[in-house]
Amino acid sequence: MEKAKSADAYFSEEHLFKNGIGMLRDLAKKTEALETCKWGMPVYTIQNKNVFGICRFKNHFGVWFYNGAYLSDPKKVLENAQEGKTKAMRHWKFSSEDAIDAEGVLSYLQEAIQKQREGKVLQPKKSSAPLEIPKLLQDSLAKDAKLAAAFTKFTPYKQKEFCEYLTEAKQEKTKNRRLEKILPMIAEGVGLNDGYR
Repeated sequence: MEKAKSADAYFSEEHLFKNGIGMLRDLAKKTEALETCKWGMPVYTIQNKNVFGICRFKNHFGVWFYNGAYLSDPKKVLENAQEGKTKAMRHWKFSSEDAIDAEGVLSYLQEAIQKQREGKVLQPKKSSAPLEIPKLLQDSLAKDAKLAAAFTKFTPYKQKEFCEYLTEAKQEKTKNRRLEKILPMIAEGVGLNDGYR
């Protein structure tokens, strides 16, 4: 399925949960959060920081709270978005529009905004280990001074993303294919995941 280019497009698409996500949107619009569209779905921000999003899937729909781990969750409805992978993100899932507790959802949205304003957000841990650049990438950087200079302009975090992308590949042909993908990105100053930020 093609990603929606705007929140309006996302909410207007025909879907089993079209009415349900529309109800959640109405609640989100009662808050001060700004509605945007990121990664093809509606995301609500405060001071350009992601606070919550509304999403639909095959069997459910709901609200994603980017720093949901900091919410009090009095109704005990929040689930870890991806157990073991996400530290702070939580979601409240619904399987039908009848299941939406409008007052409760609005309360959670407002608390999420308040927590964002208070700075209750997960701060990524800084790694003290030096960056290990895979040999394949090292060789390419050694052959091209402009490429090496472009690589050093990236933040350590973005450099690490490129390195991990290569080292996660198991087969040599996959590593080579990935290298071919990232070299032009590095040369142009485009981070591996810039399209998702």
